[in-house]
Amino acid sequence: MIVLKSSLELEKMRAAGKIVAETLALLESVVRPGVTTAELDALAAKECKRQGAKPAFKGYGGFPYTICSSPNDRVVHGFADNKPLQEGDILSVDFGVFYKGFYGDSAMTFAVGELDAETQRLVTVTRESLERAIEKAVPNGRLSDISYAVQSWVEPQGFSVVREFVGHGIGRNLHEAPQIPNYGQAGQGPRLKTGMTLAIEPMINAGVPGVKILEDGWTAVTQDGKRSAHFEHTVAITDNGPEILTLV
Repeated sequence: MIVLKSSLELEKMRAAGKIVAETLALLESVVRPGVTTAELDALAAKECKRQGAKPAFKGYGGFPYTICSSPNDRVVHGFADNKPLQEGDILSVDFGVFYKGFYGDSAMTFAVGELDAETQRLVTVTRESLERAIEKAVPNGRLSDISYAVQSWVEPQGFSVVREFVGHGIGRNLHEAPQIPNYGQAGQGPRLKTGMTLAIEPMINAGVPGVKILEDGWTAVTQDGKRSAHFEHTVAITDNGPEILTLV
C-alpha cells in the first residue's frame, strides 16, 4: 500500500531531509585526495548526533556504518574503510536519517580532485537523469514515467542502468511502497498522487549493467570493474509539482 502524507507529515519530512542535505554538503566540503571513507563516516555520525537525528542505515539489516560509501566501481552499500581516496576517484555517498518519526534519504557522487572527461560525463549524465526523473513526479502521471525518464536519458549516451537496485517510497519507514525501477516503459504502474513521497535514485554504470556482491554481503560492484555513479533525492508529489525534500 502506498501511504500518502499529510501537510503536517511533509513538514516533518522536510526537517529530516534538511539534515540529510546539510550533512552531505558537509561531507562534500571535505572530500579530497588523502581523506578516507572512515573519516567521512565518523563525520556523518558526529553530525547526526549534533542534529539530534538517528542514522537511518546503521544497524538496518545489520549494516554497520552511518553512510554507504562506494568509490569507483562500487555501486551501492559500500563499507567505510581507511584507504585514502586518490586523485581522480569518484565517491558515491548514500546517507539517510530518522528524525521526529520520519526518514530522509539522499545520495551524491563526489569528485575527488579532477576527473577525466569520461568519468565526469558519467557523473553528469547520472545527475541529469535524476533531474529528469524528478520532473515526472507529478499528480496523475504514472510511476513508470519516472523510470523511463532515467533509462531514456542514460542509455542513448552509452551508459547502462543497474537493474538489481531500485528507488522506493519513504516516510515513517525507510523503505515503503512503491518500488521505483530506473528502467521501463512510460505510462505504466500506479497513478502518482499528491502526498506520495519517493526516494528516486538512479544508479548508472559506465559499462555493463550487471553487479556482483562482495564477500561482506553488502557491497555491490560492477561486473566489469568499470565505474558507477549514484544520485538520489527524497521527493514529495504536490499539487504544485515535485518538491525535493533533501535540499539545503
